[in-house]
Formats: sequence, structure tokens, C-alpha cells
Amino acid sequence: MKKNTLDFWVGLFVVAGFVALLFLSLKVGNMSSAFSFADTYTVQARFDNIGGLKARAPVKSAGVVVGRVADIRFDDKTYQATVVMKLEKQYQFPKDTSANILTSGLLGEQYIGLEAGGDPAMLAEGNRITHTQSAVVLENLIGQFLYNKAADAGAGGTPASAPGASGAATLPAAPGAGK
Repeated sequence: MKKNTLDFWVGLFVVAGFVALLFLSLKVGNMSSAFSFADTYTVQARFDNIGGLKARAPVKSAGVVVGRVADIRFDDKTYQATVVMKLEKQYQFPKDTSANILTSGLLGEQYIGLEAGGDPAMLAEGNRITHTQSAVVLENLIGQFLYNKAADAGAGGTPASAPGASGAATLPAAPGAGK
């Protein structure tokens, strides 16, 4: 009888370990809210560049997750990305809400940030958010910075009429050198 009790507790411990691993893998895979049973409504937004945004990325407002990205499609007529978001019905947003693609930290995951507008009418199922701002791509920023630095250096550097422009270093006179 004692052996059966020990086997039961070991089995229970193993099952609890598997449940913990499943929970952690869903958290790491950003799928923990994929099994949410909250009522949602779908809205869309168009962006010129979505960067590294992926399906199931969070949609946040004021730092609170209010929904998830359901789908990302390419519109071959406007050459823009159409992002479909599922927002929880408990969070209602005005029709003039803006959507920005933001990054958590310097190189973190990308998400959509919603900023509420002031329109009294609220977004409803199937509406489109028209005020959008695309992702800031780090490679583009670095390239633009380097291009501007190269243009500044090629545009003249130091003018010849500037003091000390002869190339010779001017050092302060040593004390008592003029006597």
C-alpha cells in the first residue's frame, strides 16, 4: 500500500511538471492569450512598413495589452501592409484613434500602440484605423545618419578662412616666452 501512495505522488509531481512546462512554453511563444475566451472585435490598419511585426504581437494602449495582431496581409493595390487586430470588447476606442508600430526597448519585440482620439463615435467590428505611423527601422536610421555625416564631411569640412585652418596646430605660448 505504501508503494502505491509513493507512485501516486511521483505521478502527480510529473504531471505538474508537464503542466508547468506547457505554461512556460506558451508564455515564451507569446501564445498565452491565444486561448483567451474574451469577446473581441476586429479592426484594420494600413502601414507603409511594419518592420518585424508578427502575428500574435500585442496591441497596447497606455502599456496595457488590449488585443493581439490577428493577421498581416500585403495589399498589392496600395503596396501597403494591412494589419488585422482583435481588440477585447471591454476596451472601446474612438474612431480617430491612431495606431503606431513601436518597439519594446532598443531591440525588443515590436507591438502596436494605440492612442485614443477624441471622437465620440467608437470603433466597431470591421472599422479601419486611418491615422497610422509605420515602424522605425534601425537600419534606415543608421544609414541616414551615416549618409548625413558623409554629406557634411564632403560639403567642405573646415573652411579655409577659419582660424587654425592652416592645418598647423597652435599651442599656447609657454610662460615667459615673450620676454
